[in-house]
Amino acid sequence: MEDPELVNQAIANNVRAQRAHRGLTLDALAARSGVSRGMLVQVEQGRTNPSVSTLTRIASALGVTVARLVEVADVPTVRVVDKSEVVTFHQGDVQARLLVGADMPMIMELWDWRLAPGEHHDGDAHPPGTREMLTVLEGELTLTVYGRSHVIGKDAAVLFTADRPHRYANRGTEELRLVMVVAEPREAHDVPPAYAPRDPHG
Repeated sequence: MEDPELVNQAIANNVRAQRAHRGLTLDALAARSGVSRGMLVQVEQGRTNPSVSTLTRIASALGVTVARLVEVADVPTVRVVDKSEVVTFHQGDVQARLLVGADMPMIMELWDWRLAPGEHHDGDAHPPGTREMLTVLEGELTLTVYGRSHVIGKDAAVLFTADRPHRYANRGTEELRLVMVVAEPREAHDVPPAYAPRDPHG
C-alpha cells in the first residue's frame, strides 16, 4: 500500500496542478464541486486525508479520474499496478480500493469494495451519462437507485445509470465484496456540473 503521507502530497500537487491548468480559482472549484473552499485549501496543502466522496466531487469538477488525483507518478502507456501501489480508503467498516483509472478517451475507474454486515455507502449523482457496472465476489449487495432496491447475489452482475444518487448496502450476515467499473463520458465535464451537492466532510 502507498504511504498515506505520500498519497496526500500527491493529491495536493495534482489538485493544485489540475486547478491551475484549468484557470480555476479555489472559489470557482468549490462552486463546481460542492466541496467547501476550506476543505480544498486543506487538500491542496496536504493537511487532510480526503474521503472518497470528497475526491470524487473534486475529480468530477476537474474532469479527471480519482486515479489521476492520487497518482504518485506519471502514467506510462502501459501501467501494471502492483498491490503495494493500490490506494485504499477507509470509512468505518467500509473499505474502497482504487485499483486503476484512466481519463482518456473516456473517464474510467476500477474499484474493489468491501462492506461489513450492516454497512452501506451512499454514492452521489455522477455527471450525466455515467454508468457503473459491478459484480459481487462475496456476500450479497442491495443496490438502491431512486428509492428502488435490487438484490445482487454472489457471482451476479449489474449495470446501471449512475447520474442519480445511489446506495450500496450489505444487509447480509457476511462481508460483502464487489468489483466495480465507473465510466463517465468526457463531454460531461465540458460544462460545470448542474448540481453542487453538499460535502459533509468539508
